[in-house]
Parts: sequence; C-alpha cells; structure tokens
Amino acid sequence: MTQPKPKAAPPESLAPIDRLLAIMARLRDPDAGCPWDLEQDFPTIVPHTIEEAYEVADAIERGQMEELKSELGDLMFQVVFYAQMARERGLYGFDDIVRAVNDKMIRRHPHVFADAAIDSAGAQTVAWEEQKAGERAAEAAAKGAAPSQLDGLPLALPALTRAAKLQRRAARIGFDWPEAAQVLDKIVEEIAEVRAEMVDGAGKDRLADEVGDLLFAVTNLARHLELDPEQTLRGANAKFERRFRRVEALAAAEHGAGARPGLDALEALWQRVKQEERELRRRPKTDRPRRPDASA
Repeated sequence: MTQPKPKAAPPESLAPIDRLLAIMARLRDPDAGCPWDLEQDFPTIVPHTIEEAYEVADAIERGQMEELKSELGDLMFQVVFYAQMARERGLYGFDDIVRAVNDKMIRRHPHVFADAAIDSAGAQTVAWEEQKAGERAAEAAAKGAAPSQLDGLPLALPALTRAAKLQRRAARIGFDWPEAAQVLDKIVEEIAEVRAEMVDGAGKDRLADEVGDLLFAVTNLARHLELDPEQTLRGANAKFERRFRRVEALAAAEHGAGARPGLDALEALWQRVKQEERELRRRPKTDRPRRPDASA
C-alpha cells in the first residue's frame, strides 16, 4: 500500500526563495497538492495576477508600508506560480526567469554596467525606449514582419494606460499635437461630435465610437500635462467615493436612514461637502482633525 506523502511544510532552514519554490511545488503535487492549485493554468491565474498588482498599488497609494510587504509577497507568489507551471511543461524554471531579467537589466543599463554615459533620468528614459525599440525591430525582422512603433503594447493593459502608451509611441515620429492647448481644442471638437450624435438619436455603436474618441483625447491631454491618466482617474474615483460617503452620512442625519431625498437635496449636500473640504484645506495643518489611522 502506498504511504501518504508527509504533510509537513518545507523546512525553514531553506533560503526564503527556495522555501517558497518548494511550497509552490508541493501545492502542485499531483498526489498531495491543493485541488484548487492543481486545477489552475496560465490563463486562469492571469486575473489573480492583475488583482494582486492593483492591491500593491492600493497599499502604496494609502501609505500602508506594512501592508505593502504582504501584497508584494502575494505578487511574487504569482511569478512563482507561473514558473512552476512552466517547469511542469518542460519550458523553463524560476532560475531561467531570473537569469533572463538579470541579462535584460544589464543590457539595458550600459551606463551602469558598461562604459556608456548617461547623465540624467530623462536621457536614460530615451535610451531605454530606443533599446526596447531596437529589440522589437529585431523580433519583427526575425518573424519576417515590418516593425511598427506600436509593436509590443499588451492588449490587456488598462485602456487609459494603453491609450497613453499608444500616443507616446506615435509621438516618436512626430504624430502629436505640439501644445496642450491644441489638445483642449480637440476635446471641444469631440464633445461637439458626441452632442451631435445624441441629438440625432444615434445608436449605441455610434455613441460608443464618439465617446471613445473623447476619452482618447482626454487621455492625450493628461499625457501632455505629464499626468498619468490611470492614476489621475483613480484619484478622481477616490475623491468621488470620499465625498459621496459624506453625502450619504449627511442625508441619513437629515432625512433618516434609507431616505431618498431627491436630486436637488443631494446636489445641495454635495456642494456642502465640497465647501467643507475647501474650508479644511484653508485651515493650518495643526488645526486639522487627525485621521483615525494616523500614528500617535
């Protein structure tokens, strides 16, 4: 009779990364692993990877450094998961992934690891992008395809982020507005086109096309103002959520829990919340109420 495999975790005497790899291998063990982990494949893990990356960003935005440690571990585990599945297929292992990124970082930083001279972060960004463009061109040539400035932009990127990257790539060959003011004019034009489609009673496909153009133009404005559109919208989301929760609290206090006071009353409360925030910003920092999670 086959003896059951031991349940003990890999020993703590292992180096931390080796212990993590051993834990992952145990989770994927066909005989004694975790049923959920065994069911996973590359496509099924992707949503979890994206979620973990956003949780890292969230912890950073909230300034939660201890929480960030945990979230970074979760993100690292995603890489280990992919590496284990690749090893099982005989493709490559974790060490191969590390070697590849080691080689890439050394190759893309000749000013650090060789004799190239780069004297500013801006110059480094240009050099980095030029090197990546050269690598993409070589990959396209190896496939017998004509290279494009837009090669290598993942479709799975958030739409705002990908729009900004597409615009930056196009700008490399001069396809760009010279000034932010011209982008504002383009936004006004796109708004007029959306309005015209609404007046004409256009279907959703036409409206989606025009609203998409408007969002693309607004993304372009953010890029020209050196703002990250994804982070900018995340900030707007956070501001809306903060204000709306305050509106809900005020509405409950004035009209009773669960009440629906109507748009005019809610708009008045919204303006009141905005005024509260303006007054708070004008107060000296020492007079402002401390956040509940602020350190003593």
